[in-house]
Amino acid sequence: MFGRISNPWVRGPERPDHQREEHPVRKIQRLAGIGVMAAATLALAACGGTAAPASSPAASAPMAAPMTSAAAAADTGVTTNADVFGPACSQLPQGDAPGSLNNMGPQPVATAASTNPLLTTLVTAVKAVPGLPDTLNNTQGITVFAPYNGAFDAVQKQIGAPAFQGLLKDTNKLGGLLSYHVVGQRYDAKGLVAAGETTELAGGNLTIGGTADAPTITDGQGNTAKVLCGNIPTSNATVFVIDRVLMPKS
Repeated sequence: MFGRISNPWVRGPERPDHQREEHPVRKIQRLAGIGVMAAATLALAACGGTAAPASSPAASAPMAAPMTSAAAAADTGVTTNADVFGPACSQLPQGDAPGSLNNMGPQPVATAASTNPLLTTLVTAVKAVPGLPDTLNNTQGITVFAPYNGAFDAVQKQIGAPAFQGLLKDTNKLGGLLSYHVVGQRYDAKGLVAAGETTELAGGNLTIGGTADAPTITDGQGNTAKVLCGNIPTSNATVFVIDRVLMPKS
């Protein structure tokens, strides 16, 4: 269900074509273009509903020493700990522990997700695609819809373990599917609902409904995901943990 690399926006001395570093957004789009439709075909059976975590409490976790919401500039999609919401937020570690809001906030998105206990399957999938963690970490101003572990469990149950393991091993298909969960613009929940629709780096759109307190995300197959923990801040992205793996239109 994410640095050592030089700033991709700054031009350095001209290098031969085979040595030039690919822009992060173009790299995600290339990965997506190779495999997203194949991934949709393979995972089409996974369009059934998924349940929220069994122990999802009604209130999000208390935040340790949050920044004020006023510190986040309007219309940039940047959030703070005080903006985080959702029934599964209380399952995050507290204080400054790895995976806590305080710990994830200063880190780029793939690095931050690697410590989030709700996202271990997603992190495994992202790491399976060569270069994708670094690309996500170095792409600025993005929104990530991050399926929680149970969403991937549901996909495996519906398409079968062999097909699911095959998807994890096929980096072209997997890269395309994961890129369908990344938006090239940074949104908070209020901005998502106001936009009503987002365009994914994989191509294709998602429809946003609900309210800023309880947004919904409808994929290309017409299936709707709910937000389990939203407005999670990282240094380069706003993250929404969702209860479904999103599928592009076939």
